[in-house]
Amino acid sequence: MTAIEQFRAKLAAGEINEALTLAMSEAMELKVTTWVASSTNPNSLHESRSGYRWQTRIDIVNGEVENEIGSEFIKNPAYSVLQKLHLEQVQQGREFLIANLETLQAMLAICSNTLTASSARSPQDTINSLSSAE
Repeated sequence: MTAIEQFRAKLAAGEINEALTLAMSEAMELKVTTWVASSTNPNSLHESRSGYRWQTRIDIVNGEVENEIGSEFIKNPAYSVLQKLHLEQVQQGREFLIANLETLQAMLAICSNTLTASSARSPQDTINSLSSAE
């Protein structure tokens, strides 16, 4: 199950805190991998070999950026075209991360406001509002 499927399942189950925790943990790291798949090996669609990939990992929490550039990307001039594609994907991924973090921040603010508002009401008011919603 992908992270988005897990998130949706937790929301559907009413597990809001768990869903937000999952979303926050997933939003803290970005990994972009550009690689050349082998046309002779059908399993290569799901695995990238170290020498044949360019991989960037951005860890927002620790402020780390790691790059792995395979030897084939350095030796083979035909692969230099993929450098631009990879850098564009990293930039686009960075923009997605920022947008996701802003969305999470807004969701947390809404949850916080909702909890504050519900704790300010008396138990009887809460029961009355639930009864009138039926």
